[in-house]
Amino acid sequence: MKNIIKELREQQKITQSELANTCSVSRQTIISLENGRYNPSTILARKISKIFDKTIEEVFLFEEE
Repeated sequence: MKNIIKELREQQKITQSELANTCSVSRQTIISLENGRYNPSTILARKISKIFDKTIEEVFLFEEE
């Protein structure tokens, strides 16, 4: 699943570690999300979208398989 986490994080000058701490996940989880290697749980997707004041659909770009 594609997402714009890295772009949003860089716009707000938030480090991967800061985002990870705020979401109660590891920095590696944020790295995997940004690289599209990991699909978040609904709860994590909601936390991330709230941090950036966006909807889940704005942050995570769902693709047809």
